[in-house]
Amino acid sequence: MVDVARHARHLSLPDVGMEGQRRLHQSSVLIIGAGGLGSPAALYLAAAGVGRIGLIDNDAVELSNLQRQIIHSSHDVGRPKVASAKSSLHALDPSIVVEVFHERLNPANVLQRFEGWDLILDGTDNLPTRYLVDDACSILGLPWVYGSVFRFEGQVSLFNFQSGPCYRDLFPEPPPAGAVPSCAEAGVLGVLPGLVGVLQATEALKVLLGMPPSLSGTLLLYDAKTMTFDKLGFEADPSRTPAGDLSQAAAMLSDEGWCLVPDDGKTTPKEQKSVEDGKRGMFHHLSMTELLKRRGEGWSPFILDVRSAGEHAEVRVSSCNLHAPHTEMASVLHSLPEEGDIVLHCKSGMRSQLAAIDLMKLGVAANRLYNLDGGILAWMAGAPDEIVH
Repeated sequence: MVDVARHARHLSLPDVGMEGQRRLHQSSVLIIGAGGLGSPAALYLAAAGVGRIGLIDNDAVELSNLQRQIIHSSHDVGRPKVASAKSSLHALDPSIVVEVFHERLNPANVLQRFEGWDLILDGTDNLPTRYLVDDACSILGLPWVYGSVFRFEGQVSLFNFQSGPCYRDLFPEPPPAGAVPSCAEAGVLGVLPGLVGVLQATEALKVLLGMPPSLSGTLLLYDAKTMTFDKLGFEADPSRTPAGDLSQAAAMLSDEGWCLVPDDGKTTPKEQKSVEDGKRGMFHHLSMTELLKRRGEGWSPFILDVRSAGEHAEVRVSSCNLHAPHTEMASVLHSLPEEGDIVLHCKSGMRSQLAAIDLMKLGVAANRLYNLDGGILAWMAGAPDEIVH
């Protein structure tokens, strides 16, 4: 039953009204993680009247969490996050159903946990789990709202909505372990997860209400330093094989929930497919095998190393044309050739993807950009004679 007094401001909205509020009351959202992103998302979904909310998290509240994980308070330190979050949600609205799972999401439990929910909201802080979420949602036909934060930057998108683009269409392969630092390692502006989590909740409410979602096939990028939003469009890759089971995602996960890294540093056997600029508006993906083959046929791309200065000083590629950290693309734009192909590489392939996105935002044509999957690790394995220490 709709609480008319509680949701009066919704009832006066033409796009919500009594019928929309009933839909929210009958809807269910499962949130992965009761941390920085899950906190604001859960609070606002509960406040909006979503009738059933689920929370999965195996951690306990720590004092350092309180800088951004606003669903918890000082007296919750030491409690399981899901228990603390449930108390906060029921304090906000005792009538909603809150189901909690004090466990880590993994290939053995993900399909069972995802069954019976209308939408999944991602509040995780590691990449392999996102691939697991993406594959499970593809198998079950569930939409999921993605969010991530890094220092002063955030991202939001909607995946698998009505068979729309998936996370793997945007990021086909994960980097090896250690390529992308966690929030604990890199730091994060405390208010940033609040903003990103609220954007996730907004997109979730639109899906539940049946309103046209704005972020299916769109990656929303936010920079807190410049207070700017940008959008990057993408489409489903027609060459990608839809997930039929969780074997590929399971192979990515170690016991600690991180990527398994091949001992030889080689790229995955599966060749990355180049992305057609005219169809998807995205940069190309390139394996080391393909790079060597094309160079042997006369291809001479501009090589851009986007690792840190310390990494570049320690080891580099002799054919590198320019080095600049991935966060500084705007400052080196004038140093890039106006024509011709550009191959970007970092340690493993993730930071170079972000650099490619920044270059596209700066006006560099996507069909000129090639991300080297596996980064310098693949280069060291495939062409060690080009490595300078």
